Amino acid sequence: MNPVLSEPRLRVVVVDDHRLFRAGVIAELGDAVDVVGEANDVPSAIAVIEATAPDVALLDVHLVGSSGREVIDALRGSNLAVRFLALSVSDAQEDVIDLVRAGARGYVTKHIDGADLIDAIRRVAAGDAVFSPHLAGFVLDAFTTAPAESTPARPGQLTPREHQVMQYLARGYAYKEIAQTLKISLKTVESHASAVLRKLQLSSRHHITRWAAEHRLL
Repeated sequence: MNPVLSEPRLRVVVVDDHRLFRAGVIAELGDAVDVVGEANDVPSAIAVIEATAPDVALLDVHLVGSSGREVIDALRGSNLAVRFLALSVSDAQEDVIDLVRAGARGYVTKHIDGADLIDAIRRVAAGDAVFSPHLAGFVLDAFTTAPAESTPARPGQLTPREHQVMQYLARGYAYKEIAQTLKISLKTVESHASAVLRKLQLSSRHHITRWAAEHRLL
């Protein structure tokens, strides 16, 4: 009988400027993931993420003298496949929207318990977007309600590849399936999907499906 090989545990970096909070998060995560590094400010966060190449970085919104967004911005052009999950005491709308627009895959508050945080990490690592329930409403509003001076993008404003990805998403394909079908990397699919959501001012796969149906693009 062949032995059953378990999947490698996710590699996680914890970024927060409060040492005791970082220690508490790491204790809550236990051995469900491998915490491969921690940091308390932007420079150390960038350095440890580049050095360890984690699957997920738990990122506080407000760091001493700076913000978590600076970490995401600094690493945007890298070849790292890290995904960012904001973990913050702040539930201010502007903080949430700012991190999501920067590229965070999710945003949860520090009221979350250990089991739910582990689940959020796993879901973000798999490519899902994860938000604390009470944050989801205004995230949805922010990405579906256009400013008065702007209008939603037309189909022609998507690049040909973004248009392809949009159609596959609208038809219910998973990111991995799209990557295999189009013979591109998972990270590239995620980048195109984020661009589609941003350009069409939508917030989820469900809304992409509805938008595509309304424009007869399915």
